[in-house]
Amino acid sequence: MAESMNDVKHRIASTKSTRQITEAMQMVSTVKLNRIQAHTVNYNQYVSKVKSVIAHLAQSDLLEDNKPSSQDSKNAKKKTAYIAISSDRGMVGSYNSNVIRGTNEFIEKHTPNTDDYMILAIGGSGADFYKKRGANVAYENRTVSDVPTYTEVQGIVKTITSMYNDGIYTDLYICYNHFINRISSDFRAEKLLPMDKDSIQSSMDEKDSGQAGSDVKVKNLIEDYDIEPSAKAVLGVVIPQYAESLMYGAILDAKTAEHASSSTAMKSATDNADDLISSLELKYNRARQAAITTEITEITGGQEALNQ
Repeated sequence: MAESMNDVKHRIASTKSTRQITEAMQMVSTVKLNRIQAHTVNYNQYVSKVKSVIAHLAQSDLLEDNKPSSQDSKNAKKKTAYIAISSDRGMVGSYNSNVIRGTNEFIEKHTPNTDDYMILAIGGSGADFYKKRGANVAYENRTVSDVPTYTEVQGIVKTITSMYNDGIYTDLYICYNHFINRISSDFRAEKLLPMDKDSIQSSMDEKDSGQAGSDVKVKNLIEDYDIEPSAKAVLGVVIPQYAESLMYGAILDAKTAEHASSSTAMKSATDNADDLISSLELKYNRARQAAITTEITEITGGQEALNQ
């Protein structure tokens, strides 16, 4: 049955209402994106200083003391934990599906046996996904704000590192969407624990890729140090700060990608609503013109019948 003019008119009104919502959501996401990008500037200044210290340590023998002992490695059953960072809400485009797909592929490649890994979920979408599929979700956090603070992440880091110190897992990776620009992001998986020379240098190389000569500069800086009060005391302060900065940076990066994806998705929805409204209005106007033409034809025909 053909759609009546009233039905078309109702669809136009409904679509306009939806458009107002998506346009408002796009504006909100854009504001959040601008705020978190400004917030990231301060983080980058801090983390560059921490990375400078770690870069020196990574080229020395100091970090060798941070590796698990061979005896501990023999006695411990290898268990890998994956931090999966997703959003707590929907309407963020392909953001959640991309990070979940990337995490699944990474897990399948590195830990195919489901008994050998656990999920540490930051974000409700990821937590719900893995719970429904019977995965071992050993930790979840649904309270990260839209522009997360360093204090928030410190609590998360403390809980997750305590699990590591208690031997609940032996290796830790963080999986998230890396913000490239307002319309694109890509999946990343980075090793956080155990934090040794190799894993730190690998992280440095990935984050500093594209900075010409950065590796050469770091290597030329490594000299003997006079350490006070002790190497162990320095590591006890710097390593936790570096772990916190890595996790905070990943969450900040992921949230930036989330807001960008949400803004893009809502803009696309708004544009689609505009197209649909234009199509429906054209349909409505044609139907109205047809109705008017029919009425005129009927009036004319009736008048001719009276004149006969």
